[in-house]
Amino acid sequence: MLRFLTAGESHGPQLTVIVEGLPAGLEISEDELRRDLARRQGGHGRGGRQKIETDFARIVSGVRGGFTIGSPVTLVLENKDHANWTAEMTASKEGFAPKPVTRLRPGHADLAGALKYGHDDVRNVLERSSARETAPRVAAGGIARKLLGHFGVEIFSFTQSIGLNDVGYEGVNPDTVTVEEIEASPVRCPDPEMSARMVADIDEVAERGDTLGGTFRVIARGVPVGLGSYVHWDRKLDGLLAQAMLSINAIKGVEIGAGFEGAARPGSQFHDEIDFAGGAFRHLTNRAGGLTGGVTNGEPIDLRVAIKPISTMKKPMQSVDLKTKEKVEAHYERSDVCVVPAAGVIGEAMVALTLAAAFLEKFGGDSMTEVERNYRGYIDSLVR
Repeated sequence: MLRFLTAGESHGPQLTVIVEGLPAGLEISEDELRRDLARRQGGHGRGGRQKIETDFARIVSGVRGGFTIGSPVTLVLENKDHANWTAEMTASKEGFAPKPVTRLRPGHADLAGALKYGHDDVRNVLERSSARETAPRVAAGGIARKLLGHFGVEIFSFTQSIGLNDVGYEGVNPDTVTVEEIEASPVRCPDPEMSARMVADIDEVAERGDTLGGTFRVIARGVPVGLGSYVHWDRKLDGLLAQAMLSINAIKGVEIGAGFEGAARPGSQFHDEIDFAGGAFRHLTNRAGGLTGGVTNGEPIDLRVAIKPISTMKKPMQSVDLKTKEKVEAHYERSDVCVVPAAGVIGEAMVALTLAAAFLEKFGGDSMTEVERNYRGYIDSLVR
């Protein structure tokens, strides 16, 4: 079983992720993980923290000579900003000099977290609930991506909307769009006209001290039919993918395929007709988003994910002080204006990790050679 666990705080010394269940013999390197970590830090509308951190995942276990050895893989990401927070974030009583945060931020985990864990300093909540925790997820996702890529699975994302600027469900063809088109845009939107409008809106909202949300699409091409299961509710892959997406900070909605837009259509204009050609089954459309009955059906997985506006704003909303209960302006700490482009990269990582777990459940083995043999035997059995 493939699983991962992250640890660390936003301004602590480091972030750590342990990935367990990888087969031996998978080739990975620290340099390969750099690309996605850099993409996570990019996008028009990011804040000052990205100018401080240059994320690099250091491999400290589970890899020898460039290949996994079957034991848990541990990745460590240094928080360079920790040097400015040593007194506030030290684990020791000696030298501990906190500056308690008590002004609650609407839309953040501050209030619920403080009440749940009995904290009187909201920093105990915001340090872990921060989206900084997604950096080690992206690093782990890079490993999952490498595993899936070995078997021809490609995962990418693009921005579909920011604010009211929306290219629509059919505005970008996920079958023909290229990664080069996506990454050429400062907001990772392959529609040049819409990209420019998104950038302009981000700048205008930033001037007001406000924030913007939006939606992104994650596509996985080359996914074999048969991952997941319709037998039990908790093994349905569409449910697992939705859970993975909703676990990302600020995500508030997930659509699969045509989603809500498709719900307004009659069945004759929604369901994907089935064909058989060249010794293989296929669907003539992909409104189901590559999943039927909780199982991959051989078409690309297509997810649309909604992320709310960032809750930390330069022009704070009205709130209450946790300690005094008096009305105050919400706490402001260096923040982004819009993170939709970066959220897509995080979405890719979570899709990769979820698909890799389902892939190894289906074709699992202790080594890449064994996984390859199981995969090839299954794929060959599908040829009619």
